Amino acid sequence: MHDHRFPGSDAERAEQHQRGEPLAASWRPAEREQPKHRIRKRRRYGWQVYALPLLVVITALVVFQTVRPDDFDATLSGASSPLDGGEPLGARDAGGNAPPAVTEAPTKQRYPSDMFDADLPPGAPIPKTGARTFQVLPGGSPVVGQGQLYRYTVEVEVGMDLPDPETEFGHMVQTTLSDPRSWTNPKAGGISLQRVGEDADPDFRVILVSQDSARVLCGYSAGVPYDSSCRKGEMVYINAARWVRGAKAFEGDIGNYRRYAINHEVGHAFGNGHVGCPAPGALAPVMMQQTFSASNNVLHELNQVADQGTKIAADGFVCKPNAWPFPVIAPS
Repeated sequence: MHDHRFPGSDAERAEQHQRGEPLAASWRPAEREQPKHRIRKRRRYGWQVYALPLLVVITALVVFQTVRPDDFDATLSGASSPLDGGEPLGARDAGGNAPPAVTEAPTKQRYPSDMFDADLPPGAPIPKTGARTFQVLPGGSPVVGQGQLYRYTVEVEVGMDLPDPETEFGHMVQTTLSDPRSWTNPKAGGISLQRVGEDADPDFRVILVSQDSARVLCGYSAGVPYDSSCRKGEMVYINAARWVRGAKAFEGDIGNYRRYAINHEVGHAFGNGHVGCPAPGALAPVMMQQTFSASNNVLHELNQVADQGTKIAADGFVCKPNAWPFPVIAPS
């Protein structure tokens, strides 16, 4: 068993921040020359859902559990890539399992009038710290979609106070990425996905990490000082603070915020950068930084604090929150 450890010195931390832009996307112009679905290939082709008042979250049981921490420094040694969110995937869990549970959105949450869009909403306790090692959740899926195959693991940081990560996190990631509104949608450019276990060689890893770990990994102290998830190389980090409390733009709809965070960050793994709201009242593109806001003006303001890699015009456009790269599926 190997230990994933964070850089121990100030110099190492400084070097880590230089490898990727703070928070949202660690944007590199060279990535734009690659097809959107291209990421590093290997040898193949191819707490707790906190229900706000009146929100009932239905979860399906999934069986998982095994440990595979690697050297943490090694996870940071690869080329840096976009941080924060992502885009498209496939509807029924391949193999005939039930599609992801979709519940009616709760009554809109009222937040304090002085709360800034990018602030972490108030709510349930969050997993602030962890052991800084990662555990692979057992489980797998058939291949979903058609086209270039990418395999992924689902993992959690050891030591976080979570009641049932196998069911809550593992199931949500797999059903989200197996939904036809996600990245295996044919319009995404020919992508297929398969969840694999500990002994496989994944193309990317989706990992739930504590608030403190996410802040180190996603450049909180060197960029926009708001909690975020991010993607760096093959590592897709989901911030447990956001996993528990969501974002103001989603108005208390934790389930759809979680789907958004997964799709957004995995979208970065396929080379997608950030975008703004295309028109007033439109559904937000999944690659819009909805964790921070569904308003172009707010995102423009945050870009003045730390460049997120994409110019967002202060045009007053405000979108509706959206969790999916391809939210509308044409009838077959």
